[in-house]
Amino acid sequence: MSELTAPNPSYRTPPSIIAAIIGVSAVASLFLAWLVYYHAPIDASGTRLTFLPAVDAVLNALCAIFLINGFRSIRNRRIEAHRNSMFAAFIVSSAFLAAYIANHILHGDMLFPTAHPTARLIYLWALLLPHILLATIALPLILITFFLSLTGRFPAHRKLARWTFPIWLYVSVSGVAVYAMLAAYR
Repeated sequence: MSELTAPNPSYRTPPSIIAAIIGVSAVASLFLAWLVYYHAPIDASGTRLTFLPAVDAVLNALCAIFLINGFRSIRNRRIEAHRNSMFAAFIVSSAFLAAYIANHILHGDMLFPTAHPTARLIYLWALLLPHILLATIALPLILITFFLSLTGRFPAHRKLARWTFPIWLYVSVSGVAVYAMLAAYR
């Protein structure tokens, strides 16, 4: 009869798990690219659920708050508070993704007006492009970081979280900035 023990944090993560997470992330990213750039909106008149972009901004802001709280908690060695904050960040990020998909199914992509060329240039190249690229990178990083934590591989979790945290935080904060710029220049 074997006794239950905590997972050994030093054993190697199966490459098949990492490959599966990266594969799911790639499929999700391709789906979102198709949805944003090729899918015709269902509610072209824009009359249903027009509040969704604001909800997305609030969810992104909440995620940033939870991420910062989780970072501060782990720095103060409050592991349970860290875990709770990170789960909250994951939950609001998941809710963001659901609202983002619903908004793009209904309304399609919101384009920045061409009447403001300098602001549009800043929006597209300094804000939106890094936001999209880092969001694409963030998804597998977040999932792998959570996997490492949930399976007790804390040394590997800590090493990867040093990269995941700033990228996830940037994506959350820049998501709020994307909404704010689109709202200001509509």
